[in-house]
Parts: sequence; C-alpha cells; structure tokens
Amino acid sequence: MKVKAGRGRIPDWGKAALLALVLLLFLHLFVLRWVTVRNTSMYATLLPGDLVGVQRWPIWTGLERGDIIVFRDPVQDDRPMGQRQLLVKRIAGMPGDEVELRDGKLFVDGLPVPGSPDQTSSWSVRLKAEADATDLLVHLGLPPDHVLPGQRVIHLPLNADLASTLRERPDVVGITRRESSTATPDHLFPFGPNFRWNNDNYGPLQVPAAGDTVGVSAYSLPIYDRIISRYEHNAMDVSAGELRINGKAADRYTFHQDYYFVLGDSRDNSSDSRYWGFVPADHIVGRAGFILLNARIWGMHPVPGRSLKDL
Repeated sequence: MKVKAGRGRIPDWGKAALLALVLLLFLHLFVLRWVTVRNTSMYATLLPGDLVGVQRWPIWTGLERGDIIVFRDPVQDDRPMGQRQLLVKRIAGMPGDEVELRDGKLFVDGLPVPGSPDQTSSWSVRLKAEADATDLLVHLGLPPDHVLPGQRVIHLPLNADLASTLRERPDVVGITRRESSTATPDHLFPFGPNFRWNNDNYGPLQVPAAGDTVGVSAYSLPIYDRIISRYEHNAMDVSAGELRINGKAADRYTFHQDYYFVLGDSRDNSSDSRYWGFVPADHIVGRAGFILLNARIWGMHPVPGRSLKDL
C-alpha cells in the first residue's frame, strides 16, 4: 500500500536549498564577506578593482592598531545602517589612544608609529609634451580619470619605490614630492576655532573608549557632540552656555561604546578621521584580510600580482 506524501512536506531539494541559504547567511554575517575597492584612498596597499575578503570575527575577538577595516560611513547617518556606503581605512588610533600627526608622520601616545610599506603621499610628475598619461596610470594601477586629458604636470599618490620606477620611464621629465603642509584649512574635524590643525599636522586628539568619562565644555564639545547626539542617541541642547543631555544639565559624559581613528594609506588623497571624526565600533563590518583578485572596475583587465594577497 502506497502512502502519499503530505502536502506540507518539504522535498529533499528544498531542504538542501534552505540549508545552503542558511549557511551562506551565516558565513556572510559571522565569517566572511566581499568588498570591491572603488577609489584610491588606500593606494598603494589597495588598488581600485581589488576584491577584498573581509573577515567578520575580529569584530568580536578584537581589532589592533594597523588593521585595515571596512565600516559603514559615519557621515551618512540620515540613512539606515545597511544602506550606508562601505569605506576601507587603516586603524591609526585605538580606543583610549592619543593620536597626532607631525609633518605627516603618525604618533600614538607620543611615540612614532611606522607607516605601511605601501603608504603613499602626493608627488608632482612632469610628462613630456607628447606623452600619454593614460599609459602611466595603467602602469600604476590607477583609473584613467585620475588626471585631466592633456595634463602635463600630474599629481599622483606615490612612495619612494614607485617614484624610482617612474624616473626610469622615457615619458617622464621629472618628479618632486609635495612638501608637508603648513596651511591651516578650516574643514578638518573637529571644526572648532580652537583646533588650528591641517592634514599633515593634526592633534593631539584622544580617541574615546567605552566607559571613559570626559569633561564637556565649550572647548571640547566640537569633539564629542556627534558622539553624544548621533552615535549614542542622546537628546542634546546648548542654551545660554549650558549643556543639557536628555533634559539634564551636564558637564561630563561617559562613552557607551569604543571608537577608532582611521587614516587612508594615500594620506594626501583620503577622506578619513581627519575630516569627519571617529568611527563607532558598531559601524565596523570587519577586517580586510586578503585580496582575492583584481579586476579593474573600468575595464575588467586584471592587475598582475593581486591574486590571493594577504593584507
């Protein structure tokens, strides 16, 4: 006697598909996800078109200074978290660190921190009149829209090794490195008149850590106002020189989560913590662990030597 399968029974192929879907979701949330690099802010550590494996577990096991992290754009706080742009930068300051840039060199708690081997800064490259800048850009793994057509003096993110290779090219007349900036722009975090910093000479600035309590005054409020109101979701108001948090007068504040100070490896070509402030811990997606491959996003021509490269 044959027994008909119940109508509510899931067929074997359906179970397998459901199990595969659950496994993929688990891997995406807790183990690994993929991000494609879209700009040159981490050049020459990362190139446009690099497909990067992002390890999820360091969010829980712990990050370290020098790690390359992927995180949601803190400035896009008018969007749901999952709809914000993904950014890739290197941790320069851990929670509780005091960070400072002196002539472009990083100091943490007063001690110098060596830069990444592939870290770059801005150099001026003069080309011959008949030279095609596109060929040079392809050689460097940079997108062709990095310079204007017909431009003879171009500004490129280079380091000493890259500059040395360009000097050997017949289409290059000369190369000079940009000097450290002494100008004081007014567009850097924390945007207050008391912070006369620029992108080469910045800080010192203390990175907030969960549980730390700081005094909040007219001087320090530009550093912390976004943390208090946006990232930790408090109602904040300043009236007649008095700060009120959730309706109560306050001159101190205790942080509820950790924060990080991040920099791009292309220091003169990166919008990072110098420009918009700290990265909240709950915005971090994971640590960039390796490059799977490179397929240039403007032409799908892979850059040699980028496959299965550890970071």
